[in-house]
Amino acid sequence: MVTLREIAKAVGVSAGTVSRVLNYDPTLSVSEVKRKAIIETAEALNYATPRNRLRAKTGPLRAPRRKQAMPRMATVHFLERDEELIDPYYIGVRLGIERRCQTYGTEIVKVFHDDLEAEAATLQAMTGVIAIGKHRPHEIAFLEENSRHLVFADFVPEDERFDCVSSDLASATRIILDGLHAAGYRRIAFIGAEDRISRKGSPYSETRCHAYVEWQKEHGGFDSALIALNDDCNNGQNLRLEVGYENARTLLAHAERPDVIVTANDNIAIGTCRALQEAGLSVPGDIAVASFNDIPVAQFLTPPLSTMKIPGEAIGECAVDLLVERINGREYTKRVVIPTEMVWRDSCRRPPSQ
Repeated sequence: MVTLREIAKAVGVSAGTVSRVLNYDPTLSVSEVKRKAIIETAEALNYATPRNRLRAKTGPLRAPRRKQAMPRMATVHFLERDEELIDPYYIGVRLGIERRCQTYGTEIVKVFHDDLEAEAATLQAMTGVIAIGKHRPHEIAFLEENSRHLVFADFVPEDERFDCVSSDLASATRIILDGLHAAGYRRIAFIGAEDRISRKGSPYSETRCHAYVEWQKEHGGFDSALIALNDDCNNGQNLRLEVGYENARTLLAHAERPDVIVTANDNIAIGTCRALQEAGLSVPGDIAVASFNDIPVAQFLTPPLSTMKIPGEAIGECAVDLLVERINGREYTKRVVIPTEMVWRDSCRRPPSQ
C-alpha cells in the first residue's frame, strides 16, 4: 500500500498537505498545479503496486514492427477541462491510456467536453480516438463522423457497432449488497444520481441505482425513502462530494435512519461521511458506509473506506489495445468487461467470508 509519506516525498510537500488534499479539505490553500500533482502522484503510485512492478520487469508486449500502431491518437473526455480532478478515478483511466501509449510510442492529444465541437479537424487528423465516459447520442454521432477509429472507455454505447471497455457495475452493486446483507445490515440506503444520458426519463435509471432497486425488491426491502439522488446532470459528472453531503443530510432527516449507506462513488462517500460527522454520528458505529471506485484517498480516510475497486487503469490500457487492433485491421466489434474487486475496510462490518 502506498503511504502519504511516499506521495509527499515524490511531490515535495508535507504528508499533512497530501492528507488534506486527498481528503478534499476546503480550508487548504494550495495551488491547482500542486493539487493536481498530488492527486496524479497518488493515483500513479497506487497503480505501481509490487505486482505491477514485477510485471514491468518482464517487459511489455509491443506492437509488431511491421505495423504502425498509432502515430497520434486523441482522448475525448466527457468532463470539462477543470473537472478532471473532481474524480481521481478518471485520472486512473487517463494514466492507463498514457502508460499503454508509451508502449506503442504514441503521442496523445487531449480533448475535453467543452472543446469537442471545435475540435473536428483535430479528431480527423488522428489515427484513432478513445472517448472516456458517458456521451450523448449526438456526441457519439459527432465522434463517429470525425474519427477514423473510435473506442469507448468506461462507457457502453447502445449501438453495438462500437468497441468499448468497462466494468459490470450492476454485478458489482449486487456483490456489495450481498456482502452487507451477510454482515447483518438490513436498512441499506443508496446515494447516487439519475442517468439522463443512457436511460433518459427512466426512474432510478443509473446502473448502480437500478441494480440496488432490483436487489431490494428481490429481498422484500425496497423503500424509496432510502434513496437520495442528484438530478443535476450536465455532461454525466454529477457524482461529486457535495452530492454525498447534501443527500446524506436528506436521509438523516427521516425518522428512521439507515444502517448503512451505499454511495455511487468514493467522492460521494467522502461527502456522506462529513455529513454524518457533523450530525455527531460515527462511522461505522452509528451508520456504516460503502462505495465504488477505490480511489487512492479511500485507504487514508478515517475510518478507511470499504469500496468496490473499479480498475480504471486497466480500462484505459485495454481501450488503447482495442484501438490498435482496429487500426491494424480487426473488422468485428469487441466489448470487453474488466472484473471488479471488493475491498472491505473499516467503514462497515465485513461479511463472514472476508
